[in-house]
This record gives sequence, C-alpha cells and structure tokens, in this order.
Amino acid sequence: MNDLISLLKEIVTRRKLIWDLAKADFKKRFVGSYFGMVWMFVQPLVTVLIYFFIFQLGFKSVPPVPGVPYVLWLVPGIVPWFFYSEALNCITGCLQEYSYLVKKVVFQVEILPVIKLISCLLVHGFFLLIMLIMALCFGKLPMATWIQILYYSFAASMLALAFGYLTSAIHVFFKDMAQIVSICLQFGMWLSPIMYQETMFSADYPWIVTVLKLNPFYYIVAGYRDSILTGNWFWERPTLTVYFWVVTLVIGFAGLKVFKRLRPHFSDVL
Repeated sequence: MNDLISLLKEIVTRRKLIWDLAKADFKKRFVGSYFGMVWMFVQPLVTVLIYFFIFQLGFKSVPPVPGVPYVLWLVPGIVPWFFYSEALNCITGCLQEYSYLVKKVVFQVEILPVIKLISCLLVHGFFLLIMLIMALCFGKLPMATWIQILYYSFAASMLALAFGYLTSAIHVFFKDMAQIVSICLQFGMWLSPIMYQETMFSADYPWIVTVLKLNPFYYIVAGYRDSILTGNWFWERPTLTVYFWVVTLVIGFAGLKVFKRLRPHFSDVL
C-alpha cells in the first residue's frame, strides 16, 4: 500500500512533466514518417477488415445482439484490445527505451510506465471517436451508457499498468520478456473473447465459459459492448466488477513491489 501511495504522490507532483513527456512520446512515433499519423490507423483497420471477411462473410457468424451487424459487435471488443496490447508492449520496454533517464540519479523512473500509458491513451482516444461515429453510421442512437467507456478505458489502463510494472522491471534483466509478453497477448486475444461469443460453448463445454471469464480482460470487452450496444451499466455485473479489481490490485501491488526491489540495479544493467 505504501508503494501505491508513493506512486500516486509522485504522479500528482510531477503531473506536468509526465504530460509533457507523454506528448513528446506520442509525437516521436511519427517522426520521419511520410504519412505520419495515418499509419496509426492502417494496421488496426486492416485487422478489423480481415476479421470481418473471415467471420462474417466466411463463417457467417451471427452476433448475439439482435439487429447488430457483426462488424459493429466486433469493434467495441477489439478497440480496447488494441489499446491494452499496445500499452503493455510499450510499457514493457520503456526502461530500455528511456535508459538515459533511468541512469539519472534525480529522475523518478516509476513515472516512465505512466508516461507510456498516457501516450497510448492519446491514440486510444482517436479510436474511441471512430468507434462512436461508426455506431452512429449503423443507426445506433446515443445512450447514457456511452459515457461509461471512460470507466472501462480507465480499467483497461490500470490492468496494463499493473502488468507493466512487473514486466518492465523484469525486462531490464531478462530481454526475452518482451517476446513472452507478445506471445501471451496473442493467446489473450483469443481468451478474452473478442471475435466470438463465449455462449457458443455453454451447451457442450460450460467449463470453458468459466475459464474465459477468469481472464480479467473479459470484463473490459464485455463492458465496452454493454456500453455501446446493449445499454447495460457496470454495476449490473457486480461479481465480474469485484473480481476484476481484486485481480488488478493484486497484480499491481506485486508489480510495484518487484519494481521497487529491482530499481536500484536498473542503471547498472542498462
């Protein structure tokens, strides 16, 4: 708990520095690129199109929400995943990327994962706007639950940060951690689930549904779809809400503890 309180105080104290570095990190991604920010959207949009052709046109998948086309059901699930996977990958390598800051005695390295997270949130904001515009184009009228997207974005951010403190600290000493995280994210995408509905296993393999719900990101995917498509509030999933935050806090406390223990050795290894 002391580690968490110390981190929150550091974030509040250095909020201007964190914001300035996050904006600089965001701009740095497109330096030297002819098309600039266009590339930020190309890969995700291509991914959505591929899944659209495979699952809707190929497998004739029918989404569980009546009257909602598959692509509109897919987007609220895959948009938070793009953000979460990018954030966790970026946070994992942030100490290596900013090694020149880590080596400075006066710099508080605990804020580096937060800087990367905010940089990724700026990108996520563009995708949230596109998602809402797409919903309007498909005839979905705005609902009060759309504001709930901010809550679920915060929840996804905390989950990425919780894992990120652990993976970034280990990555300094064990460079293969970046590849391990990438592989785990590939499995995690299919265990969320995002491209299919878990109820397809209810009849023959009900235990699979339970396993899928143990993945904390399942809560995020379900929450985005509740907010955009069905109009359900987060307190209508009390068990999942409590489970998600308990898991996130446990992972976060463990990640911060490991980060604090290893911090004195970062500059020596880097």
